[in-house]
Amino acid sequence: MADSPAANASTLQLTDGEIGECLVTLRDYLRWAASEFTLAGLFHGHGTDSPWDEAVALTLGGLHLPWNVDPAVLDARLLPMERTRLVALVRERIATRRPLPYLLGEAFFAGVPFHVDERVLIPRSPIAELIEDGFAAWFGEEPPARVLDLCTGSGCIGIATALHLPTCEVDLADISAEALAVAKRNIARHDLGARVRAVLSDVFDGLGGQRYDLVVANPPYVDARDLATMPAEFRHEPTLALGAGPDGLDIVRRILREARGHLNDDGVLIVEVGNSDHHLEAAFPEVPFLWLDFERGGHGVFALTAAQLDAHAEAFA
Repeated sequence: MADSPAANASTLQLTDGEIGECLVTLRDYLRWAASEFTLAGLFHGHGTDSPWDEAVALTLGGLHLPWNVDPAVLDARLLPMERTRLVALVRERIATRRPLPYLLGEAFFAGVPFHVDERVLIPRSPIAELIEDGFAAWFGEEPPARVLDLCTGSGCIGIATALHLPTCEVDLADISAEALAVAKRNIARHDLGARVRAVLSDVFDGLGGQRYDLVVANPPYVDARDLATMPAEFRHEPTLALGAGPDGLDIVRRILREARGHLNDDGVLIVEVGNSDHHLEAAFPEVPFLWLDFERGGHGVFALTAAQLDAHAEAFA
């Protein structure tokens, strides 16, 4: 039987030191990393969509260069220590399947950088588009005064909202004290301590009588089947933040049942349920979920007003 391309490539593989001698410029490392990622068959879904995009993110992030760097930098010669770092990052990404943002310790969401590690999910929600638009579909005349980011993880949704809407106050709620430690680090990073606070809360249980104009939730919503078949990259993320029972709706049902008690009368609830959207519609066929469309892709995000939650309270009970 003929050897596979991957097997042939492995027999010709250079040592890391030899690679560092052969590859000199940033352009060299971009090309090499993209080839290695393609050969390894990595999964791309934590901020990049292809081996080339991942190579760009790794090389620029590994060298602490901005996304909009002058293209002339591509032909700059790298220092030996920079070459060593890039080779090590490529090797680790392939060998461990750790998502790139964990390797770099940083992810971007709604144009904002956030610290991330294995205590939190990597930000990737399409809700970023709603934030960048200021939730104008519901708050066109006046922005929400108080916002709750439920199941906050890194705090990316709530913090990005606070940055895009500089008059609002935001609570970040999560059941995980470890996740909240990351969220607090990001609050400090963006100097938002005066308007953003982190609260330890099992869904709404730790919030007392607090009420909000807008509740945004990206809860665990992966059903048992999807959780069992996810690519290796996802297994580095906290299972607590992914799985939510056989149909992925264990937490979403609680949110629907309890959200009205924390929304003002003209408030809005926005929840991401991803691939569990069909489970939700099957469970509540009478509820008029507004499924949102996104220009940059993504699905499974719905909106309900406080009035709609009132109208269907019996179904959610």
